[in-house]
Amino acid sequence: MDFKEEHSPKKRPQADAPGDDGMVGDFLTHYGRGGRSFGSAACAKDHIDHELFEPVPAGPGMNLHLALGALGVVFGDIGTSPLYAFKACFFGDHAVAPNQTNVFGVLSMIFWSLALVVSLKYVTFIMRADYKGEGGIFALLHLLRQGGGRLPRHTVSSLVFFTLLGAALFFADGMITPAISVLSAVEGLEVATHVAGVLVLPLTIAILGGLFYLQRRGSGVIGRLFGPVMVAWFLVIGLCGLAQVAANPSVLLALSPTYAIGFFVENGLAGLAVLGAVVLCITGCEALYADMGHFGAKPIRISWYVLVLPALVLNYFGQGAGLLANRAIMGNPFYGIVPHGLLLPVVLLATLATICASQAMISGVFSLVRQAVALGYLPRLHILQTSRAVSGQVYIPAINTAMMCASIALVLLFRESVNLAGAYGIAVTGTMAITTGIFFFVLMHNWGWSEGNAAVIVTGFLVLDLLFFGANLMKFFDGGWIILLASAIFMACMMACESFQKALWGGIFSKTIRPQDPFLAHLAAIAPPRVPGTAVFLARSDNGIPVTLMRFFNQHQVLHEQVLVLAVTRSTEPSVPEEQRLTVRPLGRGIHQLSARYGFMETPCLPELLEAAAMRGLPPIHDPVYFLDRKHLAFGGWSLANFLGSLLAPVLFRDAETAWPSFGVPRSRVMEVRGG
Repeated sequence: MDFKEEHSPKKRPQADAPGDDGMVGDFLTHYGRGGRSFGSAACAKDHIDHELFEPVPAGPGMNLHLALGALGVVFGDIGTSPLYAFKACFFGDHAVAPNQTNVFGVLSMIFWSLALVVSLKYVTFIMRADYKGEGGIFALLHLLRQGGGRLPRHTVSSLVFFTLLGAALFFADGMITPAISVLSAVEGLEVATHVAGVLVLPLTIAILGGLFYLQRRGSGVIGRLFGPVMVAWFLVIGLCGLAQVAANPSVLLALSPTYAIGFFVENGLAGLAVLGAVVLCITGCEALYADMGHFGAKPIRISWYVLVLPALVLNYFGQGAGLLANRAIMGNPFYGIVPHGLLLPVVLLATLATICASQAMISGVFSLVRQAVALGYLPRLHILQTSRAVSGQVYIPAINTAMMCASIALVLLFRESVNLAGAYGIAVTGTMAITTGIFFFVLMHNWGWSEGNAAVIVTGFLVLDLLFFGANLMKFFDGGWIILLASAIFMACMMACESFQKALWGGIFSKTIRPQDPFLAHLAAIAPPRVPGTAVFLARSDNGIPVTLMRFFNQHQVLHEQVLVLAVTRSTEPSVPEEQRLTVRPLGRGIHQLSARYGFMETPCLPELLEAAAMRGLPPIHDPVYFLDRKHLAFGGWSLANFLGSLLAPVLFRDAETAWPSFGVPRSRVMEVRGG
């Protein structure tokens, strides 16, 4: 009896099976006998070493400690927006005249943007949608995967697509945020003295280089360094604004939303263009959500309501009062309301604050990249855990270097913050709209809201998001095209990685084609010759015989003395307890079925699995040979993702041969079984 494989149409791996972030490798056709012994094999540790974690102490003391860190990291971006947001409304290509109607209208739009988008949408609602303390758009996708019901396949595909699109826009926004933040602060030197103009670009580049170099210390250390700076920053800008508001308290009338409505009645389409500048006051809110894993939701809320929001409102309204009193400060109203004797110290403080501002986006990008790697949307990257107490604090050297180069390039290309403002906003408003859309499904799928109630909440948020996004699209030819191009490149890379990881998972862990019983009965009948050693055949399921084992037996009509069928499955949890890791089931005739489970943040360690199996009664295992089926390393069916995967995979996975040693498996012990 000859067991031939069945020629059924290829099926892609299940859409909800998390891609393995480490399942990449150069699968060799031949293997040598000089491989290291099983006992000396060493596996790479997980991306995040869970043994380092210490429980975070509860209580107000820890919350205040984390709140101070959040001030230095999370709120830097949104906290320094007064440097350029109000200015962009009255100075530049799409500016309006600084009369009372326009000033009151802009102030009203800024206040209600902070209240509705940041306070209500993100701080009150979106930040409740965390996945084990982690925020960001991938956290929403995690939640949907664990929801109570099942979503239609086409809905899942659409949500995955838009999640990747939102993440790509966020990554692109991470390139421009450090550039515009630092550049806008250093430009304050030109207000203090005109001779400093030639120093703006060199100083900006030097500060950016130092900022990205500091990232290796971790967001916790950076937060402790930057926290006092941001406390001083918010106190100073709040007091500067308060002095102007006290001199002209009539600006507080702009708290009424009627002035925002009157602004659009007065300015028409020109008002929509100004809305693209107003959005600069809330550009840090998506980073605020993505940074949840670094500090937690409660400390972030404490910082926002106690210090950040009051200081921002006072400063924006102070700029409005100052502009109405003296139109000469229109070119830079932020520094225009600073007392002349304090100008240089405030410029220095602003420079330090904008260094902190960039940190919000950088830390947020690190968090999202870690999640993307774990889900198989990015290649395996070197990710360092930087805190023993907070699991979300990570540092990714490759991403840090890429962001530094991109930010410096944007500074050299645009040269002025007002020019960068033209490219700023498209990415973050697009991400905000996508986050709102996915949150609609979380409300119904995870929180059990009715469709009507969820629609009421989400529709209001989505209208605001789309208004901001539409207003920013008017900046397309002012530099916005660069951000959209970068987003498209990121999107293509993630789609390619996802497709390649699925194809690769299907190639390493071969499909099963038949139940075990007929095959075992056939072996009992013919008693084939056995060769010394242990053969390990990797499978995606523990309920059949894998293709590779069938092919090997059909081609050689021999088996090793010990045959292990190893099935590795992924859990939707970050990690799996060791006592639940492995089950061993004897099938007879020297064949054992091994079933192993790993969390999506863990890397399979095959020698450790075999060692655990040996402790459960298996004969000693020495120099096992791992058999793979290369035939199934193919992209099933045509789709954009598969096309991008086949096109970009050789570039994205050019260092893929390092994966097998990370599993503790020497490449010399890997053998490929080709199908006929």
